[in-house]
Amino acid sequence: MSVSSLTGLSSSGLYKNFHRIAWLAVALALCVIVFGAFVRLSNAGLSCPDWPTCYGRAAWPSHADDAVDHVATQIRPVEVHKAWREQFHRMIAGLLGVLVLTLALVSARRRSKGMAQIALASLLVAIAIPLYMKGQHVAASALAIVGEAILIAAAARWSNTDLSRVSALTLAVIIFQALLGMWTVTWLLKPIVVMAHLLGGLLTFSLLVWIAWRATNQPIRLADAPRLRGWIALGIAVLGVQIALGGWTSANYAALACGNDFPTCVGQWWPRHDFGEAFVLWRGIGVDYEGGILDGEARIAIQLAHRIMAGVVFVYLAALTVALLRTPGLRGWATLLGALLLLQVGLGIANVKLGLPLAVAVAHNGGAALLLFALVSLLARLRTPEP
Repeated sequence: MSVSSLTGLSSSGLYKNFHRIAWLAVALALCVIVFGAFVRLSNAGLSCPDWPTCYGRAAWPSHADDAVDHVATQIRPVEVHKAWREQFHRMIAGLLGVLVLTLALVSARRRSKGMAQIALASLLVAIAIPLYMKGQHVAASALAIVGEAILIAAAARWSNTDLSRVSALTLAVIIFQALLGMWTVTWLLKPIVVMAHLLGGLLTFSLLVWIAWRATNQPIRLADAPRLRGWIALGIAVLGVQIALGGWTSANYAALACGNDFPTCVGQWWPRHDFGEAFVLWRGIGVDYEGGILDGEARIAIQLAHRIMAGVVFVYLAALTVALLRTPGLRGWATLLGALLLLQVGLGIANVKLGLPLAVAVAHNGGAALLLFALVSLLARLRTPEP
C-alpha cells in the first residue's frame, strides 16, 4: 500500500477527494446563483422578513396561519408560494458554505494550526448568528469581523501550493456573502447590497472553479500562456463590470426602462436620461426598494449604460474568441466561449423584446456564470511548458 493511500494524500499533495468536493461545490454554486436569480426576479427576495429563519421557522410556513403570531408578520404578510423560494435558497447556500468550509479545513491540515484557525473563525461566525437573532447586532458583527480577519490573515501567511490560501479566502468570501444575504432582507432590497450579493455569488463560483481545476491538475501548456492569461484576465474584468451593471439594472427594476425597444430605447437612439440620479450608490437605510424608487429618466440611464457596456464586452470577447481559435489546443474552448457569448447576447435581447419573461431572465443570469466558467477555466489551466 502506498504512502499516499495511507495518508489520503494525492501525488500533488492534496487529499485524494479534494477535487471531487471542489467540483461538487462548483455545481452547487451554479445552482445557488441560478435559483437566487429566480428568487429575485420572481419578487420573492423579501418573502422571509427575518433571517436566517423564515417567520421564526427553520423551513418556512406551510400556511399563512402558521406564522400569525410571529413579529415578522408586522413587516410583511406571509406569502407561502414565495416564502419557500427564499428559504430554500438560503438552505442550499448554507450547504454550499459547508462544502467550502470542508475545502478550507482539508487544505489547511498540513499548515501549522491551520485547521484550528479555520475552525475558530467558523465558530465565531456560528456564534454570531444566534446573537444576531436575539437582537445583539453589535456583538454579532464584532464576532463576524474577527472571524473574517482570522481567515484573511491566515490566507496572507499561507502559500497556494496546497490551495490553502485560496480555500481560506473563498470561505471568507462566502461568509461575507451570507452577511450580504442578510442585509438584502433587512435593508429591504437596497440596490447596492443586491448588486454586491450577485457579484459575491459569482466571485465565489469563480474561486471554486479555479480551485477545482487546480486540484484536478489538467494544465494546458503553451509557450504563449502568460500573454493569453493576461488577455483572459482582462476579459474577466470587463465581464465583471458588465455583470455589476446587470445587477444594478435588476436591483433598480430598470430592465424594461426602454420598453420593448431594441436597439433603440423608447423609440430613440439617445432618449432623455439622468446618469447622475441613476448611479447614486447610497441613499440611507429604511427605504423599501421593492419595485424600485427611481424615475423613468434615471432607469433609462441605467439601461443605456448596460447596453453600451454589453457592446464593449461583446467586441472584446469576440476578439478573444478569434485569438483562441487561432491557437492550437484551445479551439474547443474558443468554440464554447463564442457560443456562450452569442447565447448571452441573444438572451439579453430576448429579455427586452419579450418583456422580461422569468425563464429568459433567469437563463440570462446563468449565462453570465457560464461565461465566467469558461474564462476562469482557461485562466486556471493555461501554464507554460515544463523545462
